[in-house]
Amino acid sequence: MNEKILVVDDQPEIVTICRDYLEAAGFTVLAANTGPDGLAAARRHRPDLIVLDLLLPGMDGLDVCRTLRRESDTPIIMLTARVEESDKLIGLELGADDYITKPFSARELVARVRAVLRRAVGG
Repeated sequence: MNEKILVVDDQPEIVTICRDYLEAAGFTVLAANTGPDGLAAARRHRPDLIVLDLLLPGMDGLDVCRTLRRESDTPIIMLTARVEESDKLIGLELGADDYITKPFSARELVARVRAVLRRAVGG
């Protein structure tokens, strides 16, 4: 396996939880804490999937998603405290492949990462 997952979230505890569970599941995890850093890391490291928060300093997750979609088809899972249906719809319309709301189950995150990666590689 050893796919690279980029976690972009400004909350260190969220990054740590994601890293711990994803690494335990066999993934390599990269992290960024701001929108611009997340975008730069995505361009530099070409991850297999990005877990992206919406509320980020510097550049929000929707703008990061919009920019990444113009450049690549890397799968994106939004992970955010914004639970309104309109927020979910905007995220999905901009190209997110899945949407998880905080608080979240780390085991569910791992399962969704695996599911999105399976779809991305066609089975």
